[in-house]
Amino acid sequence: MATIFTKIIKGEIPGYIVAENEEFCAFLDAFPVQYGHTLVVPKREEDYIFNLSDEELARMIVFAKQVAEGIKRATNCLKIGMTVIGLEVPHAHIHLVPISREKDMDFSLKMAEPDKEKMVEMLEKIKSNL
Repeated sequence: MATIFTKIIKGEIPGYIVAENEEFCAFLDAFPVQYGHTLVVPKREEDYIFNLSDEELARMIVFAKQVAEGIKRATNCLKIGMTVIGLEVPHAHIHLVPISREKDMDFSLKMAEPDKEKMVEMLEKIKSNL
């Protein structure tokens, strides 16, 4: 059964897609810690990030770096925090979170209902900064 991430990638359910190429897709987290919180996923379903080949993982990190640079420019944060948790959805993914202090990466502060206008605004800002 396809994961929710695969359904977003295929356009079967709506998502705020920031960037994509043949192998990877980046989209805003539906329940962000901060506005601009973006997930980077391989288009190929794989549950555990360290099951990716070394080459695929390296390409994913380079793709994530490009997305992170766009998020940083769009949000004017100090840095982009990166984490891999991998328990929420059985599809490998990297979290990119704009941060200016450590507390900005506190996943217990995920927004249950983020403002849709702010999400669209952030999507456009990031896309225009890639």
